[in-house]
Amino acid sequence: MQILYIHKLMGSVTVHIKSFGCQMNKLDTALVTAALKEAGFVLTDKVKEADAVLINTCSVREHAEQRVFSHLGHLKHVKEEKPEMVVGVIGCMAQRLGKGLLDDGVVDVVCGPAQIPQIAKLVKEALGERKKTVAVTEKIRQESAQSTALEEFESVYDRADKAIAGQAYVRVMRGCNKFCSYCVVPYVRGPEVSRAPGAVTEQIQRLAGQGVKLVTLLGQAVNCYEYKAGEKTYCLADLLEKASEVEGIEWIRFVTSYPQVRFYDEILGAMAGLKKVCNYLHMPAQSGSDKILAAMNRKYTAAEYLAMIEKAAQVVAGIEVAGDFIVGFPGETEEDFAATVEVVRRVRYKNCFVFKYSQRPGTTAEKRLQDVVPQDVKRERNIRLLAEQEKISGELAERFLGQKVRVLVEGPSKKADVSTCKEKGYKQLVGRTAEDWIVVFDGPERMAGEFAEVEIERTSPLTLFG
Repeated sequence: MQILYIHKLMGSVTVHIKSFGCQMNKLDTALVTAALKEAGFVLTDKVKEADAVLINTCSVREHAEQRVFSHLGHLKHVKEEKPEMVVGVIGCMAQRLGKGLLDDGVVDVVCGPAQIPQIAKLVKEALGERKKTVAVTEKIRQESAQSTALEEFESVYDRADKAIAGQAYVRVMRGCNKFCSYCVVPYVRGPEVSRAPGAVTEQIQRLAGQGVKLVTLLGQAVNCYEYKAGEKTYCLADLLEKASEVEGIEWIRFVTSYPQVRFYDEILGAMAGLKKVCNYLHMPAQSGSDKILAAMNRKYTAAEYLAMIEKAAQVVAGIEVAGDFIVGFPGETEEDFAATVEVVRRVRYKNCFVFKYSQRPGTTAEKRLQDVVPQDVKRERNIRLLAEQEKISGELAERFLGQKVRVLVEGPSKKADVSTCKEKGYKQLVGRTAEDWIVVFDGPERMAGEFAEVEIERTSPLTLFG
């Protein structure tokens, strides 16, 4: 959860924003924040001081939506004491549920991902006219003029990430065409639309001028980026090359990749040949069982996935791979789960995100497959897979003992006050390597947004200590 705020100014209209979900949501929240501030709103970290509360939502997992409903329940009590407060739900959950979010009376504004350029106007109208508004895309799978509005919105309100100095997200495409049977994203984010290479490059140049050193290129399936201009077809490798030419940018990452052969050689070539492109690949497998992959509508087999990972290791020296897995998918047997464990063992991921399957309304899996794996079995498999990954991560981390690593410092850690160098005024800081290893060390807070050389003295499965 991300909370963005600045100090409340006397007489200003204040807004409180909470954001749940992925990097896309974090980027959307940053854009909305910039637009609201330019429109004269002031952000606050205190709900009870806010004239309006906006919740940027995620629909990918049931748990994410339940957290939003829980928060709306809290806001219902707040509105009993402050009935003039406006509550808005924006993002994927808003697009999925639409006017249904108005049913319990607490929500005043519903705004889908494609309508976020309208958010300042919608909030002003809700505050001034006391009317409820729903702004979502009626035919989500049709590309529309909203793409132009989103492009203009992105180009005007992109900012360096104030929460993490020196870093910024840059969206290179919107939507998804993969239609994995468990996933709601194509139905709430719409079809794949790749941004023009020039627009992406110009945005990166602006961010570099604001002091950004690391840009992360975003897409639901970012390696599927494809933009045709005349006879030329641009792919992600072309964007990586163009970004590498921007002065001031030192590191470039991209997430998340879908396992596909198209453009793969070009992307690996760019990773190997461009010094600024980080040797980090986040490419979810989701399962190691061909039967389950087919049921998920993933367009590859486990063998094909492993071959892609092997090629990446051969082409890109020192590459680190992260993955995602779903356990307890409908029909998953113990044998299917064992195949997943085998993939984890063979790839030796730097880290993995493991999720228990939950039905998402409107998806193919929800319509055609019965959620037959018991919750206790899902939970047990989740624990086992995480334990397997933790062992591998711990072994990989031990390689860094006694070595010096280059990190981009993000700022104080969550335990900033446990610094062992307090007499120097140091705090415990956190940063990441080019390969996305988390590094914790002591240093002056002014190092945020700068690079540092850190000697590693201790390791854990997910963190290096120096």
